[in-house]
Amino acid sequence: MSQIKLLLNVASDLRSLADSLQAVAGATDQDEPAPETKPVKEKVSPLAPKESPVTIEQVRAVLANKSRSGKTAAVRDLLGKFGAAKLSEIEPDKYPALLQAAEEL
Repeated sequence: MSQIKLLLNVASDLRSLADSLQAVAGATDQDEPAPETKPVKEKVSPLAPKESPVTIEQVRAVLANKSRSGKTAAVRDLLGKFGAAKLSEIEPDKYPALLQAAEEL
């Protein structure tokens, strides 16, 4: 195979890879929560009974598990009840209520 033909094949493969990456990025941007990561156990001081605020990552992890277990429609409905099409559209002060509702699905 000539050098030019080999370079053209590489360029074609790179374009195909770029299209695939763009499709994956688009799929994760559309209400698909990020893959769940293992939570880091935090030491809780007996002097600090204050709970830490719920983060978007925590909510996303629970919604991802529910979606993977076949409850994608229920997850979308739940987001709709909070007035959003995507998790990123929900206000952070609503995360605790959303997390509780998601865990009940």
